[in-house]
Amino acid sequence: MTVTAERKTAIIADNARANGDTGSPEVQVAILTERINNLTEHFKSHAKDNHSRRGLLMLVNKRRRLLDYLKRKDAERYTALIGKLGLRK
Repeated sequence: MTVTAERKTAIIADNARANGDTGSPEVQVAILTERINNLTEHFKSHAKDNHSRRGLLMLVNKRRRLLDYLKRKDAERYTALIGKLGLRK
């Protein structure tokens, strides 16, 4: 299941740093997290879908790189984002 345009707009509005912000790491990570969650649900009923699993791994790696970048540049924003999205247990 893909992220609908309305859902994506809501995610951008929730995580934007300024009006019209769509490219900040916070927004990108939030959108990737939504896509990852959707694919995780997909795999509960389609366990052998290895082509989509590759896409999931690429999304997870991209999110990891963005989070590493954010942690390097601004640790406070990183910890706030992690808490907001509930990524660390």
